[in-house]
This record gives sequence, structure tokens and C-alpha cells, in this order.
Amino acid sequence: QVHLVDSGGGLVQAGDSLRLSCTASGRTRGFVAMAWFRQAPGKEREFVASIRWANGDPYYSDSVKGRFSISRDIRNYRVFLQMNSLIPEDTAVYYCAAQSIGAGEYNNWGQGTQVTVSS
Repeated sequence: QVHLVDSGGGLVQAGDSLRLSCTASGRTRGFVAMAWFRQAPGKEREFVASIRWANGDPYYSDSVKGRFSISRDIRNYRVFLQMNSLIPEDTAVYYCAAQSIGAGEYNNWGQGTQVTVSS
């Protein structure tokens, strides 16, 4: 069992920055990838960014490309999401996710951290 704890959300103004963190514990024998998703009120959960655990290759949704940056700390099983130039449309609950080796999808999820961007 893998336990993910995500944190770093808050209330900020448009144009500000936030850094989200996610720490994995438990049976962390390595991941295929870790990612961030978000869910805004009344909307479905959407992909934000992911990072391949082995080589650090990042992937971003078009809506955050150029503003957000994902990184990882392999030794401490942590992943970060640096969010710059935040806009009100970024308001959502952000969830950390991890895809375990052998899993075909993201099978571990954090509890979520609220990000609110005021205009």
C-alpha cells in the first residue's frame, strides 16, 4: 500500500505562485510516473502534469504549459508542482497521483489540496 500526502495549496491572487508537494510512503518500490490532477467545482477531474520516475521526463496539459513545472526528488519519493502566473481558472482541488510499477494506470492518490486564485 502506498500512501500519498499532498500539501501546499492556499488562497492567492492572480499572478502569484504556489508550490505543491507530494510525499509517498509505504510500499514505495518505485513508480512508473507521478502526476498532478485537479478538479474544479462542477467539473471532472483533469490531468495537469506528470513526470516519468526513471528519467524525469515531464508532460503538461496545454492549459498549464509554460506556467507550471513538475519535478521529483527520487531519494525521498517526493514530487513537486511549481505553479507560476496563476489565474482564476486554476482554482481547483489538486491531487497527487502515482502509478506503481506493474499498474496500468495511476493507482495511488493523495487526499487533495485546495488552490484558490482570486482575480
